[in-house]
Amino acid sequence: MAHTLPELPYAYNSLEPYIDEETMKLHHDKHHLAYVNNLNLAIEKYANLSSKSAEELIMDLSSVPEDMRSAVRNNAGGHVNHAMFWQIMTPGGPREPSGKLAEEIVNTFGSFADFQSKFNDAGIKRFGSGWVWLVQNNEGKLEIVSTPNQDNPMTDGQKPILGNDVWEHAYYLKYKNVRVDYLKAWWNVVNWQEVEKRYNEN
Repeated sequence: MAHTLPELPYAYNSLEPYIDEETMKLHHDKHHLAYVNNLNLAIEKYANLSSKSAEELIMDLSSVPEDMRSAVRNNAGGHVNHAMFWQIMTPGGPREPSGKLAEEIVNTFGSFADFQSKFNDAGIKRFGSGWVWLVQNNEGKLEIVSTPNQDNPMTDGQKPILGNDVWEHAYYLKYKNVRVDYLKAWWNVVNWQEVEKRYNEN
């Protein structure tokens, strides 16, 4: 199989009380695994696609045959998005970024609190299922964007450094339909060291 489900870097209950154990099990073991399995099924007959990473696939969708492009876009995107999502969360980490990223957030958004507010607002306004992101845009500047379904900013040449899943499967068991409460609570589990690492990578 070309793609495999990555293990969580912490226990299922490590992010409680902000993200509950049952949600983590369903989200990782069922939803993410389904994206991996469906991606493998979609590309199994295409040797040239099987040799590519999921990131390479979503960055060059024009190379994917049109009759399976939607399946690859959705499932490779779901795999890439979730693989990042698990890594940028951690229990007990610092509540704010530091160094160059912290400076750039303040320069771009006015303050860290203003950044959080604008990020949450973009997540609330994402109609239906999707993601909200902090990216470096094509000019290398920080920008908050949101994408539908399992789309990833890399498809548009942007570099995602932080992303939050606002599909209902990410929060419904604990927060029901109150997405705003989930968005606010999520900041307690952001792995800023990992986010800074992604920001500093070329």
